[in-house]
Amino acid sequence: MSRVSSGAARRPLLRFEGWIAGMGTSSGTRIVLGHWRRSPFGPFSDVMLEQPDGERLLLAPTRETAGFVGDTYTFDTVRVVPVEVRVDADTWTVTAGPLGLYFTVGRRGLLGLLLRAVPGALARRPAWSALTDRPAGLLLPGVRTRGSAGAGRREWYGARDLRPIRAVSAAFEGTDLGTAAPVAPPVRFGFSSVPREPALVRVTTVIALGAAAAPPRPA
Repeated sequence: MSRVSSGAARRPLLRFEGWIAGMGTSSGTRIVLGHWRRSPFGPFSDVMLEQPDGERLLLAPTRETAGFVGDTYTFDTVRVVPVEVRVDADTWTVTAGPLGLYFTVGRRGLLGLLLRAVPGALARRPAWSALTDRPAGLLLPGVRTRGSAGAGRREWYGARDLRPIRAVSAAFEGTDLGTAAPVAPPVRFGFSSVPREPALVRVTTVIALGAAAAPPRPA
């Protein structure tokens, strides 16, 4: 189930379970991939890009997902395009409209090993994300695990794994974006950036809708 309830929050909570991959490129473009195995919309993937000039672009596979993600975060442009993700061991291949992306992940370090020990039931609890917010910011500057989102929403991230991204190859609208680079400056889609060093994070994201909002129908 992707929808959960909370008497304390008194508004619908929606849960997304999957991976977030954040990476910079030597051209200055920063890319954030969300690959969701479970969500209120069913499995789907979306891509957020921030260009060197600061333009923020969302690539989402349906009008419904584009509308929800676009309301939750901040973008200058939203495009509805097919988004396909293929995972073969440590290699990820992403096709999202005008974007072609290929990256590989390396062995997890100490922080990744510690996060893998976090029980899934605990990572899903907003209280756990609130507890880890300050440590996350100290270990990974720019990263937060709770905060305010668009449309009067609240959001919590519960990380369960972290692996470094070692190699990146990307092209946007036929232009090569270069090789892997730090996510610098931090991305500005919401209240939190991804880690500065390119990384793949397994995460449970919980979003509390605004008081007047109705939850989306399950796919």
